[in-house]
Amino acid sequence: QVQLVESGGGLVQAGGSLRLSCAASGRTFVLYTMGWFRQGPGKEREFVAGITGSGSVTYYADSLKGRFTISRDNAKNTVYLQMDSLNPEDTAVYYCAADSGSGSRWVRDYDYWGQGTQVTVSS
Repeated sequence: QVQLVESGGGLVQAGGSLRLSCAASGRTFVLYTMGWFRQGPGKEREFVAGITGSGSVTYYADSLKGRFTISRDNAKNTVYLQMDSLNPEDTAVYYCAADSGSGSRWVRDYDYWGQGTQVTVSS
């Protein structure tokens, strides 16, 4: 069982940056591929970024590559999402999730989810 708690969301102006954190419980954090997803108003939940257990492989939604950076600190059981050059279309609830498999971009493949953190980008 893995419990995930996101933090770091808030209100930011267009062009600004935010760093989200996701703290995980349990001793097996390193065994999980971690992902970030987001769900905007009236939209389906979509993949943002993923990182393998060791942190050696990262992958991103094509539309976000270059602006968002995922990283993890296994000693702190924490995964991060650095978001730069934010625009109003990035407004969403951001979720972190844990996948016991080898990594996926699909919501259905993730086993554990946090409660989400709201990110609002004003124009």
